[in-house]
Amino acid sequence: MSTRLLDTAAWSIFAVVALAATDVKAQNSSLFGTPEERGPITLATHSMIHELPLEKRQFRLHDKITILVSEQSSVSSEGEIDRKKKASANLVLKDWILLKWLAVIPDPQSAGDPKISGKADNKLRSEASLEQKESIKFKIACHIVDIRPNGNLILEGYKSIRIDEEQWDYSLIGEASPDDVLPDGTVMSEDLVNPRIHKRESGHVRDGY
Repeated sequence: MSTRLLDTAAWSIFAVVALAATDVKAQNSSLFGTPEERGPITLATHSMIHELPLEKRQFRLHDKITILVSEQSSVSSEGEIDRKKKASANLVLKDWILLKWLAVIPDPQSAGDPKISGKADNKLRSEASLEQKESIKFKIACHIVDIRPNGNLILEGYKSIRIDEEQWDYSLIGEASPDDVLPDGTVMSEDLVNPRIHKRESGHVRDGY
């Protein structure tokens, strides 16, 4: 089970227990005060560590949501070709003609019919292997630019970093469910719907490779 699922499950259990604990009452045996003042003991009035359950956060346009981008991909491919071709030919030219004035007459070959003989042998062997791995990891703060009728949040954010002649540009657009927003206001990129994540580098280091 991933850390994300564990955090969600723990948070749900805490909310249910806290809500149930709010209604827990105990008998008050104090003799001080009027009967109206000696009501039942509750966690909300007597516990030093009791906290009311957190209310579900309401999102508005232009609220800030931080996206934790962590994407990885891996590609591996192998190929092999082994091909052989052989060809042979033995040709004899039996009928020749002779052009004489405007007439075409047979021209027998006194030395025998010309012959052509040939042989071709072609062999090809090729091997190929490709392995590619990519990963990207960064944090980017986004604004809520739209809220769908079902409550989903449309997020958009841009980030640019420049150090001397090196520059890194980041951009992200995606759709997130309010239930995927953690209490600290962050969302994992793997929970986004139709995400578009772009990262572009420029400078001497990028030109070097």
